[in-house]
Amino acid sequence: DGVVVSEEVKNNNLDVKIPKSELEAEEKGAEEERPRESDSNILDVSSDHPRDKHISIQRHLADLEKLADLREDEKKPCPLCPEEKFKACYSHKLHRHLQNLHWKVSVEFEGYRMCICHLSCRPVKPNLVGDQTLAKMGAHYHCIICSATIVRRTDMIGHINRHVNKGETESRFITVRAPKSSYEVVKESATDVQVLPNHCTPQKTDSYFNPKMKLNRQLIFCALAVLAGERKPIECLDAFGATGIMGLQWAKHLRSSVKVTINDCNENSVTMIKENCHLNKMKVKLNIKEEDSDETVGDGEENSDTIEVTKMDANVIMHLRSFDFIHLDPFGTSVNYLDSAFRNVRNLGIVSLTSTDISSLYAKAQHVALRHYGCNIVRTEYYKELAARTVIAAVTRAAARCNKGIEVLLAVALEHFVLVVVRVLRGPTAADDSAKKVRYLIHCQWCEERVFQKEGNMMEENPYQQLPCDCHGSMPGKTAVLLGPLWSGALFNTGFLRRMLLEAVQYGLDEAQPLLKTLVCEAECTTLKHFSTHSPGDENKQEECGVYIKTPNTSAESYLVHGKRKGEEVLRGAAKRQRAELSTEHPPFYYNIHRHSIKGMNMPKLNKFLNYLSEAGYRVSRTHFDPMGVRTNAPLAQFKTVLMKYSTPTYVGAQAEGPVHLPGEIQVGEEVPAAAEIKVEEAELVEDGKSGVVTAVFTQSYPTHCAAD
Repeated sequence: DGVVVSEEVKNNNLDVKIPKSELEAEEKGAEEERPRESDSNILDVSSDHPRDKHISIQRHLADLEKLADLREDEKKPCPLCPEEKFKACYSHKLHRHLQNLHWKVSVEFEGYRMCICHLSCRPVKPNLVGDQTLAKMGAHYHCIICSATIVRRTDMIGHINRHVNKGETESRFITVRAPKSSYEVVKESATDVQVLPNHCTPQKTDSYFNPKMKLNRQLIFCALAVLAGERKPIECLDAFGATGIMGLQWAKHLRSSVKVTINDCNENSVTMIKENCHLNKMKVKLNIKEEDSDETVGDGEENSDTIEVTKMDANVIMHLRSFDFIHLDPFGTSVNYLDSAFRNVRNLGIVSLTSTDISSLYAKAQHVALRHYGCNIVRTEYYKELAARTVIAAVTRAAARCNKGIEVLLAVALEHFVLVVVRVLRGPTAADDSAKKVRYLIHCQWCEERVFQKEGNMMEENPYQQLPCDCHGSMPGKTAVLLGPLWSGALFNTGFLRRMLLEAVQYGLDEAQPLLKTLVCEAECTTLKHFSTHSPGDENKQEECGVYIKTPNTSAESYLVHGKRKGEEVLRGAAKRQRAELSTEHPPFYYNIHRHSIKGMNMPKLNKFLNYLSEAGYRVSRTHFDPMGVRTNAPLAQFKTVLMKYSTPTYVGAQAEGPVHLPGEIQVGEEVPAAAEIKVEEAELVEDGKSGVVTAVFTQSYPTHCAAD
């Protein structure tokens, strides 16, 4: 067998660049090395080439024909097929064979063609049918980058694309860096970063950079800027750096107020973070374990333009060191890193986390939400706020396990992510107070009315009594489900949002300013027309762009106190602030005006409808969770009553302006008896011949429900 293999190598794998003396020297070598050379089919190329390529990888068809040494008077075998598959033939037939069977089905990459190979390079499982089947199954391609063998052409194309997405070229396998021309430079908020091709594809590139998350990065920067105004300097950690764009923005704009640490467990990402630091003229302080003396900055040389870059697992670095600000942005859920994040975070520090597993949080994969967050959720009209409260509940339980409580500063749920920013309050008392706010939610699947379960451990005889609606009595079967556990407290801190808006205006973050204004209105539960970011009792306030914004001087004094003995005073001050804000705490959840619109009726404009609810005596605001959502403390029955009152019929002849007066009209704001029915006649129009006034008469009955407490 060794002789046959050597002849096959000599006849089929011969390259014109190899001298005969080298071939004779190889034939005199040990026989046990022959099978290894034939299995790999690696051809020794001249020293001018950086690495060896398989003979099936050629630039031109003529190079492939040279391997066969075509002559008109002699029969030659195919260099890429075994003898039993394709017998030796004359030059014209061999030329058609190479062109049709090997060259036309090749895969092209950077000027090279990876032709299909039928040699016994790829190990194939033994088959009882015979050698013919074995020869058919042995067809494969050789990767020009990693020398892997791939059977199918489509798989080979995908394999090459994965190399390209990761920035891997042939030079990566000969210990030479990829050419700089393959990088792209992206600029965001006066910060330049290098990214690899297809940087927007997660898990397929080491430098994942998503331009759609720019708003997310601006919100996190504003939160860090507010914390930097309370105490200086603060140590902040970007646990999942990727390109390092977020940490670079922190260090570039906040300067000496922060000490930035960028961490990533991927070696290629760490290398790119260092290059991006040099690109932005930042010095790099390497990890203690690294020994690169050129880039290492000593403690004496450390300045405001220094960024520490570490290569660790996120859980490890958060267990080893303490930080004032931690941001978690992994691919998917963040629950695997919450315990280590709250373990060493300093008192009154901030933990922010971005969750991108929206398929589970938005109730598209409910079993995944139950597995990751231990929470039972269903798809509702307020599913985005449900997702935010699900994440906060998981954060609360993780903090409570470390004897820490939380104060929710910001919760945003948009199309691509869920962002939660919380302040850490150390101590078992704060942990108990936060844990009590994690409750179950009773949700009516018929009318989508919802209410949090009352505190206490005693079982109620009829849990449906807690719902304001009467769907259980009027509809057959079970109409409500138990969701949660969820966070039942406030989602926003108004004072913190005001200061974030100030920082956004100061640093010119245009995309974050409209959202922050909406969040301030939502936290105060007021309309944009009555928008103001100061309270009557604020003495220290300043005007910025026509908006009064509270300065951090009044609220930051208590946060500047350090030490264990003064911790109780700080917590008491925080508790007083929380009690003061409870009176103006926004109502939970919202209603979608389209979901509760009346068929055959034109509902009023959203801003007018907000004014109608406000005139009826209810607190009302828009919400960032849903562009057509209305956050109000009005019960669903009163919400539908006001909506029905100011709706007009959709018929052409019935477009009379003004509200529709219901027969036996109930005054808005009064309590409606349970199971009462508003009888409205539908689809009958009565027109007065003299005045031409059109009135709508309806005949359909709508059940109404009792008002909330």
